[in-house]
Amino acid sequence: MFMKKFNLLLRFGTLAAITGLIAATFSCQDHRIPLPGQVIQSTGPKPDWGPTITPQMLAVIEELGRLAPAPLESLTPAQARSRPSFKDAVTSLLDKNNIAPPVANVTISERMIPGYGGVPLRAKIYTPNGVTGPLPVIVYFHGGGWVIANADVYEYSTLALAQGTGAVVVSVDYRLAPENKFPTAHQDAFAAYKWVKMNAGLLNGNSAKVAVAGESAGGNMAITVSMMARDSSVSLPVHILSVFPVADNNLHTYSYDLYANARPLSRPAVQWFVDKYFNTPADGDSPLISLVDAANLRGLPPTTIIGAEIDPLQTEGMLLRDKLQSVGVPVTYQLYRGITHEFFGMYAILPEAQQAQALAATQLINAFR
Repeated sequence: MFMKKFNLLLRFGTLAAITGLIAATFSCQDHRIPLPGQVIQSTGPKPDWGPTITPQMLAVIEELGRLAPAPLESLTPAQARSRPSFKDAVTSLLDKNNIAPPVANVTISERMIPGYGGVPLRAKIYTPNGVTGPLPVIVYFHGGGWVIANADVYEYSTLALAQGTGAVVVSVDYRLAPENKFPTAHQDAFAAYKWVKMNAGLLNGNSAKVAVAGESAGGNMAITVSMMARDSSVSLPVHILSVFPVADNNLHTYSYDLYANARPLSRPAVQWFVDKYFNTPADGDSPLISLVDAANLRGLPPTTIIGAEIDPLQTEGMLLRDKLQSVGVPVTYQLYRGITHEFFGMYAILPEAQQAQALAATQLINAFR
């Protein structure tokens, strides 16, 4: 009965209904009714790099380790792009436990849009069903260190954002390194944003209600696209959603040292990404990378930052929050304990991801008003 109710809410319910159900699920410590995915828990020992990791999060990390055991930094970019992802780990666990994967009452389509210099980029478009337009629009940038992944890998996130907000989500496949070095991905992201602003009507979208969002490297570009819009006299997005963003060039912060060997993101993995995307180490000092010390963040739109505890990027997300606040940008920040990088799309299993998705949707809906 609970499974039916939850799936109906995912397919047809409002954000308030979904959020209310989640809140009720976690409101009583002694009498909680688990969401379907919460039956998936590891009983194994916690790793040295993650002594606070939750049983659900550890189950995903263990499955990812089974599917993709080789360290990222030991692979070529081609090998890294073809191996199973964290999304595959979630899907595999759901399948093993006879749990349906996340669903949404959303139509998925694709189109080519111009990137920097007019180079065509694939965009996946997620349009909520049963609502009349013009709809708000979210331009979304996936993670992967500017080297790996694509819109498909991050599809659980984009499905949830479209379902939770009632907005059209445009997920951009910007060009990847090392074939396309810095700042190509950033330039593609800005070009995609400008195209959406100018052509929102083609997507049943409202050009006056466009937000940007992204995870990890994409969380960085959600900020930098807004900076580039400000500096180019292009109208700003109404909100920035930046999930565990890259925001600094310092690989020896508190969280980098504490979680240097974490999974799925470690310090060696970040060094591998940097080597592939940067032309020289000096690129790391660009305002497009070092948001917390080199960038001008004044005048950016209200921003929501979502952080993970067991993540080398935790410290720079907090520093980004502090810098934005110091220049008068309204910021909502939430750190989720016991979970790792890439958790945001794992809401079929992780209660923390369910909570983060509800927060993100609430912030975006308020901005679209």
